[in-house]
Amino acid sequence: MDQHEAIDNHAATDAEAVSSAYVPSFQLTEGQPPPIAANGGRSYMSLDRDGDAGTAAAFEAAFKQIADGRAQAFIDELENAPPGPIETEWGIGFRKYGECLDYIRANNIEAPEGGLALPLRYTVYEEPSYSVVTSNSIWRDPARKADCEMLRKAEDGLQRRNLYFPQVMRDARRIGEYHPGLAPDSPECMDRLGVSLAHLESKCTNFYDSKEVQRVFYPEIEKLLLEFFPGATDALVYNHDVFNKEYEGDRTEDQAAKNPGVNARYANLVHNDLNDNSGRVRCRELLTKNLRNFGREQHYTEAEADAKMSRRFMSINLAKPMETVQQFPFVLCAWPSFADQPYITNYRIYDDRVGETTRFTYRRDHEWYWFPRQTPTEVSMLKCYDSVTDGSVSRWSFHTACIDPTIPIDAPCRKNVVVRSYVFF
Repeated sequence: MDQHEAIDNHAATDAEAVSSAYVPSFQLTEGQPPPIAANGGRSYMSLDRDGDAGTAAAFEAAFKQIADGRAQAFIDELENAPPGPIETEWGIGFRKYGECLDYIRANNIEAPEGGLALPLRYTVYEEPSYSVVTSNSIWRDPARKADCEMLRKAEDGLQRRNLYFPQVMRDARRIGEYHPGLAPDSPECMDRLGVSLAHLESKCTNFYDSKEVQRVFYPEIEKLLLEFFPGATDALVYNHDVFNKEYEGDRTEDQAAKNPGVNARYANLVHNDLNDNSGRVRCRELLTKNLRNFGREQHYTEAEADAKMSRRFMSINLAKPMETVQQFPFVLCAWPSFADQPYITNYRIYDDRVGETTRFTYRRDHEWYWFPRQTPTEVSMLKCYDSVTDGSVSRWSFHTACIDPTIPIDAPCRKNVVVRSYVFF
């Protein structure tokens, strides 16, 4: 019996015996293939042991994956391949950004007006993966030093299983040209594509002051969401991140003080922050436990949370620049172009939960959008989760950061604030 069979059997036989950990039922969008995931796609919460929310089982799976050596063998094969492009089942990929950009220019890959042809970084390894978050206590346990070294090497390996592929950006302000009658600043755009644009003139004066962001900006975004989506009854902004590669002040993250710090890195791998499991798990733990909630405190009983989540709800990320974006723009992919593609699960192991994010392999017909020189009053919006699974609306978008080859690499980097929210109907 292999690991996955053992986990499936454990989940099936002991589902009634687990603690009070919230275990979402298996969920799949109509027309979408099953995810590339452990546990048959079920949440690690189903493997809870004495209230650990499945973290012990996730660690066991992570170490077993390291020990079997297949991921490292795949990395070795990539890195030992002859110089130049690498043929994959999805198309030609490149180990270096510059190689991919040269290919784009040599083959005259063009973009429509307002668009951009550029390299984007995708995973090329279709297996679930594991990441241990920096706050996990294992990193501070001297008795686990050898384990930590293995985990660090595996984390580095995650970055080495990716390649650059040529893609074309479309100007998101021109969405109506590609989808006649659809306005980018409409809820219909979010329903169909999983992306949209809003306008906001914020009264927040210092986005590096986490207290001011929570006091001023969070309510502004909640008001924006309630006005943007007809029928929405409640909106909760629950955390934020600040991005500025050039920031010279204190970047220190302090979760206890609800201060995210200032990020110097921009995630340049195609991904989504949530999936079928984590979209629901994250929502319920906010409502019932206020777990890592930087926003308004929630006081729902489990029954009240279940009732609230029995109706439609969505997770929306919103990104607002502090100044007009030049380098490292934020780019978004529209739902219909990957609705029939399985996502690849990455498990994020905390001390008290196992989060799930997703990655995707390259497809030439992915429909990518960006907002050229996005201004401080423009808020780009992307869907990370939607509870409607019948295929009538977008379930999520995926996104990444990229280098704009049309402006100098040393141009001012993107400085923006990203908030995460739930919208309830």
